[in-house]
Amino acid sequence: MQRTSQIERNTLETQISITLNLDGKGDANFATGVPFLDHMMDQVARHGLIDLSIAAKGDLHIDTHHTVEDIGITLGQALAKAVGDKKGICRYGHAYVPLDEALSRVVIDFSGRPGLEYNLAFTRARIGEFDVDLFQEFFQGLVNHAGITLHIDNLRGTNAHHQAETVFKAFGRALRMALEPDSRMAERVPSTKGSL
Repeated sequence: MQRTSQIERNTLETQISITLNLDGKGDANFATGVPFLDHMMDQVARHGLIDLSIAAKGDLHIDTHHTVEDIGITLGQALAKAVGDKKGICRYGHAYVPLDEALSRVVIDFSGRPGLEYNLAFTRARIGEFDVDLFQEFFQGLVNHAGITLHIDNLRGTNAHHQAETVFKAFGRALRMALEPDSRMAERVPSTKGSL
């Protein structure tokens, strides 16, 4: 079974195209117009061992809000499509990732129920030109459209770049763990309900 998807989302504010392969090698290609988000998406692809391509055109002359949020929405849709009925996956994933003084934990559940617990107090409002408030918008859009429960905790850190990078690396690794095939689960859905 191929766990791939290609999603296009077009609005008056943004045009997003995402290609995703959950069983990839970490190959990545980004053209979003938001360089720091591209850097974070590269962490997800590399540490999640997913192949990920994102092309986006947005109303960047206003700001990056719509583009960042809509990439999160579209990536959520791509994840939901690629994972399909969720038969045989581990379902849960978690990761702790350090980077120098920073440490973050991400826990994920492909529950079918969107939920975000986001505990990340950045030490400054911007990383370069990037508004750090947009990370919460990105993850909220992603969980709403992927149907996942996601807990993000930055446990410590004084460098905002390090804080962000540990979160995205941990997200990639938690994603990888949750989506790994479980040979003991075979063709069953990992839920007592029989569906997720």
